[in-house]
Amino acid sequence: MTLRFAYNTNGLQSHRLEDALALLDEAGYHGVALTLDHMHLDPLRAGPGEVAGVRKLLRQRRLSCCVETGARFLLDPGRKHRPGLADADPLDRMRRTDLLLRSVELAAELEAEVLNLPAGPRTPGQDPADASRFLAEGLREILGRAEALGVPVALEPEPGHWIETLAEYGALREQLPSLRLTLDTAHVSVVADEGTPAEAIRAWASDLALVHLEDAPRGVHAHLPFGEGDLDLPATLAALAGAGFEGLCAVELSRHSHAGHELPGRSLAALRAAAARGRP
Repeated sequence: MTLRFAYNTNGLQSHRLEDALALLDEAGYHGVALTLDHMHLDPLRAGPGEVAGVRKLLRQRRLSCCVETGARFLLDPGRKHRPGLADADPLDRMRRTDLLLRSVELAAELEAEVLNLPAGPRTPGQDPADASRFLAEGLREILGRAEALGVPVALEPEPGHWIETLAEYGALREQLPSLRLTLDTAHVSVVADEGTPAEAIRAWASDLALVHLEDAPRGVHAHLPFGEGDLDLPATLAALAGAGFEGLCAVELSRHSHAGHELPGRSLAALRAAAARGRP
C-alpha cells in the first residue's frame, strides 16, 4: 500500500502558514500536521475569516490535515507545555480544557482527520492518583465534544508528560474506549522498553490514528533529520504498510525551523527511498 506523508508545521515556524503549505504541496506531501500556535492559526485569537482562509488553502493545495495541540508556550510563556489536563490547579486545568475544546472546533472546521494531544506534565509533587483522575476527567469532556463534531482524538505518549509510555496509554484507553493513539518513533523505548518503532507499530496497530516520524539515537528523546540517528526507516515504514495504516505519517522536526526551506524536500526523498527499500 502507499503510505501518506505529511510534515509538521512546528518545524516551519519561520514561514508564514500559507508559504509553509505551498512548500509542502510543491514538495509532494499528502498532508500537513498543523500545530496550532501563535504564528500558525493561533487558537486563542483566530477568527472565522482566518479559519475559513486556512481551510480554503488546504483545499486548494489538496493537503489532508491533522491538528496538533503540542505548542510549547501557548498558555504560559514561562512554563513549557503547562498547564496540562492533569494540573493540580483547577483553574489551570480549565484553561487547558478550554484550549483543547477550541482546538476540536477548529479541527472540525478544517475537516481534519484527527486531533492529536499530549497529556501534559503533572504538577511537581502532585499525588499521582489525582493527576490520573484529573486527566481522565478532562479527556472525557474533550472526547464528548469531539465525538459530537466527528473529530477523532489521539493521545501521544511523550517523555516528561504524565502519559509517557504506550502501556500508560493502553491503561487510559481502557477508561476511554474512543481514545486513539499517536505513536512518535522518537518516543518509543525512551522511558520503558517498548521494542523498536517497527515492533511498537505492529503491537499497537489497531489503535493508531497518527504517526510522527523522525530520527533519534535509540533510547534518546530527540527529533533529528533522517540518517542522523538509529531509526531503521525502511523497517518502520514496512511495519506501517504491513499493518495497513491509512492515516498520516507526519515528519516532526520541531527543532529545525531554521532549515524549513530545505528539510521538507530532503525528508520526503528519504521517506520515498526507504519505502521502496522496505517493500518485499
